[in-house]
Amino acid sequence: MAAARSGADILDAAVHVRAAARSATSGAAGLDTVLAALSEVLEYDHASLSRWDPLRRRHTTLAGSYPDDATVYIETRLHHDPVFPLLNGQALGGLWLRDVPRQLLAASPGFREVLSPLGIEDGVAQCLFAADGRYVGMLNVSTRRPRRAPDPARAVVTLLTEALAAAVDRHAGPPSGESTADARHQDTRRPGGLSPRELQVLAELTAGRTNREIAERLYITPRTVGTHIEHILAKLGLPNRAAAAARAAAWGIAPAR
Repeated sequence: MAAARSGADILDAAVHVRAAARSATSGAAGLDTVLAALSEVLEYDHASLSRWDPLRRRHTTLAGSYPDDATVYIETRLHHDPVFPLLNGQALGGLWLRDVPRQLLAASPGFREVLSPLGIEDGVAQCLFAADGRYVGMLNVSTRRPRRAPDPARAVVTLLTEALAAAVDRHAGPPSGESTADARHQDTRRPGGLSPRELQVLAELTAGRTNREIAERLYITPRTVGTHIEHILAKLGLPNRAAAAARAAAWGIAPAR
């Protein structure tokens, strides 16, 4: 089992998220690095940062790991979902899935058609607002494992919203007419189409670490590490972890610390 994280550990990880967001705001790094850092605060199965386009009246995904059908829903239908007014009105923080009234979930196409088929049991949707009050986009995080309460990560996500909003507001979406899925597949910041978490695991392989050692560093279980490695090998068409480590080294990927 991965070691349990203290509140101090989560706050330390939040500092890394804020630093990544500032780098993304300045253009020194991409938003995928923000989601990778966020996974140390809040372990997730899927996450995305999207920007609101007021002219096209839709969201555009800037970085994310949701399946394409879920991404399309976030971009084109989420702002029409009956849950969205409640989400958009959360002045003090994001809306966590387990806090949504049951009757509202039953009426939500997003939950019935997207989250439920993915096996999602918890997560948070956080609307992002610029300093001048403009709605600029949102953070979506989903997990198949219910989180325990009280959870310091809940407060930390709220505290990070200003930095996340600045990073999202700085980035434009793909040009009009280009699908987000195509843009995501062409994004060189995510070689091989790997998710942020898969890139973290791949980086750890370059150090020759075992699944248990990687699990302890990333605060996940050894079994989850094994699943990520299987996905990495399948996506990259490689036979084993040694080949994956060699590919990562060729790409210049290394562990964060």
